[in-house]
Formats: sequence, structure tokens, C-alpha cells
Amino acid sequence: MNILVTGAAGYLGSILCEHLLNTGFFVTAVDNLLFGQTSLFHLCANPRFNFVRADVRDTGTMTRLMSNADIIIPLAALAGAGACDRDPSAATAINFDSIRELNRLRSSQQLVIYPTTNSIYGTQSGVAHCTEQTPLEPISLYGRTKVDAEKELLEADNTITLRLATVFGVSPRMRIDLLVNHFVYAAVTDGYIVIFEKDFNRNYIHIRDVADCFLHCIKNADAMTGKPYNAGLDDTNLSKQELALTIKRYLPQFYIHFAEVGTDSDKRNYIVSNQRLKKAGFEARRFLEDGIGELIKCYAMYPRHAMKNI
Repeated sequence: MNILVTGAAGYLGSILCEHLLNTGFFVTAVDNLLFGQTSLFHLCANPRFNFVRADVRDTGTMTRLMSNADIIIPLAALAGAGACDRDPSAATAINFDSIRELNRLRSSQQLVIYPTTNSIYGTQSGVAHCTEQTPLEPISLYGRTKVDAEKELLEADNTITLRLATVFGVSPRMRIDLLVNHFVYAAVTDGYIVIFEKDFNRNYIHIRDVADCFLHCIKNADAMTGKPYNAGLDDTNLSKQELALTIKRYLPQFYIHFAEVGTDSDKRNYIVSNQRLKKAGFEARRFLEDGIGELIKCYAMYPRHAMKNI
């Protein structure tokens, strides 16, 4: 089968393309290389891998590339609230308009597996566990574009959407603005961190579990299409305080200051249920501790201040 992956040189795409190739798929990777990344170099020797440098807003190129695809995985996005707030027009064009155009151009026989974020639940739900039926209350432009894109796709045929927990772990195209990655980076490089709203909760998932989840969706598409699925680790609905103290077990010299004065601009605070995905046959298996260990090794080699999407 031929799989088209947009945003393929990004944090998730660099890992996902590797997993798809290892499973035997033909992969066409599309990316505009906005950050000058070289994260797909290690795949170039694989004869089933092809790379196209293009922008998903280029309708002509996307029409040509989609004509040969059995499956489309649109990862291309301005990721994160900060990046979207800096360029709202580009955020809307890439995160929503390009998805709407993709949906218009594809045939109903082409499966789309679309990753969104469980931050679309926002902070006002007032429920103990957010399920896929919980009202969506995004608190950022990034969240709103992802809600609109998901709605567009789920109203069409042959679509699966994954509402990803906060992703962590090492990738050839690292991001250190994601919460676990950032906390470990601070512990390794600075030795300290100041945390506001220490009791705010998040759910987490390892980046390679996300890639494995896409493979599961492909294999089980007939039973899964037409629905969104929360994708995270049920036993890692953790507060910022709990996360920081977990990291401190591995790096005892890590100084953590929980600030009582001041606020965090990121107001997300929610607990998420991943039971629908579990019933569909997939369960994340890499623990938070696995990610902390690999991140510590990664940051021992890492250039300071590189690859921050902030």
C-alpha cells in the first residue's frame, strides 16, 4: 500500500515514516522543511521511501501526490499555541484550510488518519475524565483549528482521528517545548525549573506508541472509521508536580520550585479516558519512565536552545 504523509520531517513524522517503512509500506513523505530539518536522512536508503519538498497549501502538487495514495496521514501543521499565535493566517491556512482542501480532493476509498490533540477539551469541561463525548472547548487558536479540521474530516467517509495526549520521547526532529521533553531538558541542562499551577493535569503518550497506534488504525480501519479516539496512557494522568517529582527520581540534583505567585499562560487542565481506543484493541505500552531515560541520554548530546517551537 502507498501512504502519503505530510509534515513528514516533523517530530512525529520522522518516527512514523520509519515505522511505516519497517512494516513494509511504500511511503511518500511531504514537507516544506520550514526548520531546515534533516530528520529523514536515515530513511533515504530505503527503496520504498520517496521525499517531495512541497507545501500542503500547493493544491496542484497535493492533487498529484494524492492520486497515488491508498492512505493519507496529514501531519503538516503549525504545532502549538505559540507558533499559531505568531502567525494566525498561516495557522488557519495550514491547520484547517489545507485539510478541508485535502478532504475535498480525496476519494472516499482513501483512508485518512488524522492526529489532533486532546487539548481541544480545554479547561472548562468540569468532568472527572474527558471522553470522546465531552464537549470541545479549545482555549487557543491552535486548538480551534484542530477542532475545525477534525469536524471536517469526521463528516466525510473513511476517516479516523486520534486525539493525542501530550507526546514525549526522542525523535530525529526533536521538540523540547512539549511538557515532558521540556522538564527533562531543564533538569539536564539548567538543573532547575520554576513551575506555575503545579496541580494542573495532563495525559501523556510516547512518540513510538503514537506511531504504533497509526499502524493499528491502518490494520483495523474497517472497525474504527468514523470516530475520534483519545490516545494516551491511562496511568499517566499526572499533574505537573507529579511529573517533575518523577523526573527528580532520576536526576536527584534537579531543583524544583513550585511558584505560588504568578500564573502559567497555558491553562490546560484535564484528565482523559483512553478506553475507546483500548476497546478498539490498542493500548500504549511505553511508560513515562522509558521516555525520561531516553531523553536524559539524548540531552547529553544535544545542542542548547535548538529546536524550540516557542
